[in-house]
Amino acid sequence: MAAARRIGGGIAKELISVDFEVFGRVQGVFFRKYTKKKATELNLVGWVKNTDMNTVVGQVQGEKSNISTMKQWLKHTGSKRSHIDRCEFKNENKITSLTFASFDIVK
Repeated sequence: MAAARRIGGGIAKELISVDFEVFGRVQGVFFRKYTKKKATELNLVGWVKNTDMNTVVGQVQGEKSNISTMKQWLKHTGSKRSHIDRCEFKNENKITSLTFASFDIVK
């Protein structure tokens, strides 16, 4: 049976977890702040942080349809001052429950 969570007593939704890394001008342009805002709007949980390689990495978990929206946002939109060269996604898996309570910026 597919991983699912009941939302408001309604239809069960498939839960997904995926890791991401965003390349380009993504540090010093409020990318993490906007990523948290977008993830929260989509009811996703996880984390985001800067790397020493001038990329941004993180993990998002939530409903499959919302993860798909977030992936498009990470690939094409980002923060207003960012310039995304590419975004890589790894370890996309079905999950049975969320392992985070919120979406956080990690220092």
